[in-house]
Amino acid sequence: MSNEPAANSVDAQLPTVFFDGVCGLCNHSVNWLLARDSEHKLRFAPLQGATAGKVLDAEIRNRLDTLVFVRDGETFIRTAAVSRILMTLGGRWRVLGGILWIVPSPIRDLGYRIVSRLRYRLFGKHESCRLPTPQERAVFLD
Repeated sequence: MSNEPAANSVDAQLPTVFFDGVCGLCNHSVNWLLARDSEHKLRFAPLQGATAGKVLDAEIRNRLDTLVFVRDGETFIRTAAVSRILMTLGGRWRVLGGILWIVPSPIRDLGYRIVSRLRYRLFGKHESCRLPTPQERAVFLD
């Protein structure tokens, strides 16, 4: 069996990370995940894209300050998404995701909300959504 990702389709039911495509921090986070996802377990799609429109409720799509993770039909947001993404990566990241999950969500999400309010000022905002490189296209939806 090939170690290459499956077809880039929502129908493949693969774990998908939805992110603000114009946010500098979100794009850095996607790059970080791509570097650690050697088994191509994750797919990526901007919240502003067509895939998000098909998969997510409008209320979630319109909250660009929220990282969203969909896995096995479940939708996770904010730090719950971060925790589940890390667990999905496996290895030491699974352990870190589990530790994060133990922290009560009001405490986890407080820090998340502070960073999300400052993200454009600290990390910048792009004019358009991130375009995947040719090597990354198989794991990007839209």
